Amino acid sequence: MLLAIDLGNTQTHIGMFRGDELAESWRLATVRDTTGDELATVMVNLLQLRGLSLDDVDGAILSSVVPQLTPEYERLAERYLSGRMLVVGPHLKTGMAIRIDNPRELGSDRLVNAVAAYDKCGGACVVADFGTTINFDAVSTDGEYLGGVIAPGIEMSLEALHQRTAKLPQIDLAPPESAIGHGTLAAIQSGIVYGFAGSVDGILARIREELGDEATAIATGGNANVIAPFCEEIDEVDDMLTLNGLRIIWERNGG
Repeated sequence: MLLAIDLGNTQTHIGMFRGDELAESWRLATVRDTTGDELATVMVNLLQLRGLSLDDVDGAILSSVVPQLTPEYERLAERYLSGRMLVVGPHLKTGMAIRIDNPRELGSDRLVNAVAAYDKCGGACVVADFGTTINFDAVSTDGEYLGGVIAPGIEMSLEALHQRTAKLPQIDLAPPESAIGHGTLAAIQSGIVYGFAGSVDGILARIREELGDEATAIATGGNANVIAPFCEEIDEVDDMLTLNGLRIIWERNGG
């Protein structure tokens, strides 16, 4: 089985593939000072919940935007896994040309999403990834990565509202019952959800003007299911897009 790890700034998304099928997946909080041994303990516990073990892992692939944790995952693989671990970077085959000024500055998660989206759509597409930031990544009809947009994320805005105001509380993100909030919590929920939905629609509409109106827009990431239902420009939500992109890249590198 293939262990696919999407290591983000806020969350880590882990999947176990049996061939092309995603057998299991988990989302965990990213803890930056975790050691390789601690990561192995967490992994063992997760796998045991599904009757699996590290012995079932034939190989692993990692996309990381947290440089300090990348070596710890490599230690986990070296010490506890029998198969190799690939780390997404310029040395791997992705099957996608990168048409930006400095390809090396492209985040691995953004490239993985683009690869998965194009494989899914087979044509021009754009991914909106609702993570610590909201990343928009555009792919041409010919499957070239063209660039994108990076915008502040939802949790950043919620934290800023709480920290920079004297009376506004910190809230959990949830869909609002109406646009007009009949209390402080409801007003914040409405402002966040409708505000981000409008922003996402505006950015996607501008990207589509450049890509062509037929471009497919796919949402992914931890908060996508909250915001996407209020967006008009998003065609579908795929929570597993990044994990499937990791599987595809693994296969393109002899996995």
